[in-house]
Amino acid sequence: MRRRLWFSLLSLFLIFAAAPNGSAVTRDEHAPAPDFTLPAGSGTVSLHDYRGKVVFVDFWASWCVPCRQSFPWMSSMLERYSAQGLVIVAINLDKNREAANDFLGKFSAPFIVAFDPAGKTAESFHVEAMPSSFIVSRTGRIVYSHAGFEQAKARTVEDQIMEALSK
Repeated sequence: MRRRLWFSLLSLFLIFAAAPNGSAVTRDEHAPAPDFTLPAGSGTVSLHDYRGKVVFVDFWASWCVPCRQSFPWMSSMLERYSAQGLVIVAINLDKNREAANDFLGKFSAPFIVAFDPAGKTAESFHVEAMPSSFIVSRTGRIVYSHAGFEQAKARTVEDQIMEALSK
């Protein structure tokens, strides 16, 4: 089952990586976000603990090339919008924690980093590519989702964050 999940994720990553413009994730927007409790750098992190905040949930892996660009961008988003209620939870899907730690040693992560080597949370969010991002509203609903990361499209995602924060 795990091999099949990772093969599917890798296959979809390759399909999306070949697409010139990235793609929106196909999960129904405005659906309730699946709750999760995962190990984090210190302790655990649960989505329900952030009700009342806007949560940017990002799925990533150490082998993901676009993630190298998304991490600095997420850091800047946290710096700009944390005072308005933005929380970022970056969920790593590497089976090998050492690979994740190596990545984190190279790319700063001032936000929450959680670990899901079994990929169950990614399954519940219907993740199809790396990275995949979801904006969860203050009421716990998915209000925006996107697969991939391109600096040229980062402003669109930031606009979605600002819109969610305004509500």
